[in-house]
Amino acid sequence: MRRREFIGLIGGAAATWPLAARTQQVAMPIVGFLNAQTAAGFQHLVAAFKRGLNEVGFVEGQNVAIEYRWADGHPDQLPTLVDELVRLHVAVIVATGGAHVEAKITNAGIPVVASFGGDPIRLGYVASLNRPGGNVTGMTVFTADLEAKRMELLHELVPKGSLGVLLDPTTMDGVDLQRQAVKTAALAIGREIRFAEAGTDADLE
Repeated sequence: MRRREFIGLIGGAAATWPLAARTQQVAMPIVGFLNAQTAAGFQHLVAAFKRGLNEVGFVEGQNVAIEYRWADGHPDQLPTLVDELVRLHVAVIVATGGAHVEAKITNAGIPVVASFGGDPIRLGYVASLNRPGGNVTGMTVFTADLEAKRMELLHELVPKGSLGVLLDPTTMDGVDLQRQAVKTAALAIGREIRFAEAGTDADLE
């Protein structure tokens, strides 16, 4: 290769380096972290989430960006927060703390990874467990389905009087199913149930 052509080739490559760097930055995938609660109450879970990403090779600020959106216990803010994430062209939404309902409805085209407290089929998130379909995946602890066993244990520990059940209405994740499961279980053992709701720290006090 002639000297002039070689210098031109190197010079041309050098000129494209800043553009390539900018393109790489733009191409960095963005994860939308959506939560209906407050950031203060979920820091330990955020730390665990980051550790999980690190274990599979994703480091925040290096090869993945994370956009956090918190509704601070105000579910009515979730649609606005979802719209913000959509405008950022996030690759996936991680929805916790009751936020996955809005993420699924508002944002059918973007994958949603969520945690569920109830049966995802009964809640309408997936068609079935072996063939979920749609854009939602995640895990469930079947909280509502455990209420019967909880009532039995409480009945053994406190055989007389009414039982109190504290619910967080802001989670929106099967709260109605959970309430009904508690009522059914309490009726089966002949116990009176009193419900209380707390969606914020002040409500809890």
